[in-house]
Amino acid sequence: MEKTKRPSWDEYFMKITDVVKERSTCTRRKVGALIVANKRILATGYNGTVSGLKHCADIGCLRDKKKVPSGQRHELCRGLHAEQNALLFASRSGVDMTGAVLYCTNQPCTVCAKMIIQSGIKKIIYIGEYPDKLSLEMLKEAGVALTKHRVFSKLSG
Repeated sequence: MEKTKRPSWDEYFMKITDVVKERSTCTRRKVGALIVANKRILATGYNGTVSGLKHCADIGCLRDKKKVPSGQRHELCRGLHAEQNALLFASRSGVDMTGAVLYCTNQPCTVCAKMIIQSGIKKIIYIGEYPDKLSLEMLKEAGVALTKHRVFSKLSG
């Protein structure tokens, strides 16, 4: 009998995160996030317009119209980042995230880093870079482990 190679837990959750990002309505970048504790998924999130508002994919991107570079002026966006959506959906359901792991297709920004720190998440595993050095400094100072995961051939970073 041939033994099937099973993915590691990190590979498994990162692959799920990559699928989650496909729900994104952002016209600039698709990002997925997953909050996991004890090898169980607590919440998922993808970047996109706040519930009840028209999607940027339908009406256009305000940040593109204003030529705002990536990583700047987050307040000029109708949407939330994937990490923010995962955190908000978990908290809305009363889920305790203390000690959890956040899997994300991209390194979190400063705004997300502050929320992640405050939620009690202790580890972040991500694939793609994000132009935000302050985020890295804050996560390190708060003792949140940050690990860049190797990219899989089937995953887009």
